[in-house]
Amino acid sequence: MKSNLFAYGFRSQFFLAGVAALALVPLWAVSFVAGTSIGSGWPPTLWHAHEMLFGFIASAIAGFMLTAVPSWTGQKGFAGRPLIALALVWLAARLLILTSSLWPPLLPAIVDLAFLPLLGVLVMIPLVRSRNRNTPLLAVLAAFWLTNVVFHVGLWHHDAPLARNALIIGIDITLLLVTVIGGRIVPAFTSAALRQQGIDGALKSRTAVTVLSIAAMVGVIICDMVRPDSRIAGGIAGIAAVLQAVRLVQWRSLRTLRQPIVWILHLAYAWLPVGLGLKAAALLGGYGFAAFWLHALTIGTLTTMITAVMTRASLGHTGRPLTVHGLTTLAYVLLTAAAAARVFGLSFGMSYPTVITVAAILWTAAFALFIGVYAPILWGPRADGKPG
Repeated sequence: MKSNLFAYGFRSQFFLAGVAALALVPLWAVSFVAGTSIGSGWPPTLWHAHEMLFGFIASAIAGFMLTAVPSWTGQKGFAGRPLIALALVWLAARLLILTSSLWPPLLPAIVDLAFLPLLGVLVMIPLVRSRNRNTPLLAVLAAFWLTNVVFHVGLWHHDAPLARNALIIGIDITLLLVTVIGGRIVPAFTSAALRQQGIDGALKSRTAVTVLSIAAMVGVIICDMVRPDSRIAGGIAGIAAVLQAVRLVQWRSLRTLRQPIVWILHLAYAWLPVGLGLKAAALLGGYGFAAFWLHALTIGTLTTMITAVMTRASLGHTGRPLTVHGLTTLAYVLLTAAAAARVFGLSFGMSYPTVITVAAILWTAAFALFIGVYAPILWGPRADGKPG
């Protein structure tokens, strides 16, 4: 049977994101708990953080943009050779980084840094040609790429704090994307779902709250650049947490509990004020329960939102009903449990190796279910027989 993996932008990049999630976390957990070598010449913690951000998350961002841009611009979707080239660059970067001790240090960096510019060129052409209102997202993508450049510079100079802070800022930028894009899709999909239930679907999204939420996230980025881990950074995070919570309250989350494909979007966004609030508590008060705020933002917000978007977009863009399989709902639950275990496990008396093990098992089970349900969808033809 002919593969459709490169028939549309989301297919290959969502599949690669799922495979990365399924492989990278167990590899890291086994290495950490057993004390074995990953194989990379990079410091293990930096390898783990980089690959989750610029391997898993970057692939998911690519899948989203390659699918959204044709919809935004009304132009033909991406398919074929450009997608194959992008996937090969992504895969080569992952393999070279995993085996970086075997290569000249610049080789993995050059290949890794090629991925986002290639993506940028692909999506820039239709955005600029159509003068689309989403064109400024190219600047966000460029800023995200620059954090990877700084990471590699830090790695080259054995400056672990610089490399770590570059990753934090990269995470901040992806959280800004969630604030902007999530702020559009969560209320839009919620309104549509409520109307299907015969409920008034109008949501009150106040423009002032939206603007202030985005501004606060820009403030988080700037503060992490100039005053990382400071009380000022904690204060800005606290303000952002309050604004994000107010924004979420507008979206009538409790009305979505009957539809997993909708409530998962709300749950993902809910982790954003939680994570920012924990960051504020950690930096302002040094509270131990908040020490792992970063994982509330990376697993809770980013990974959950990515999973929500991948599961929904894969159904909608292959002509399938927007109703998730029971196994997908279970994957949502397992991923949420993984986030809770990783963030709060120590507070409930687990040892640190146990926290890593439990969170990794839950995470791996979630993405094993994702691959099991969605690999046939991503590789196979559209259910309605249309191309793409």
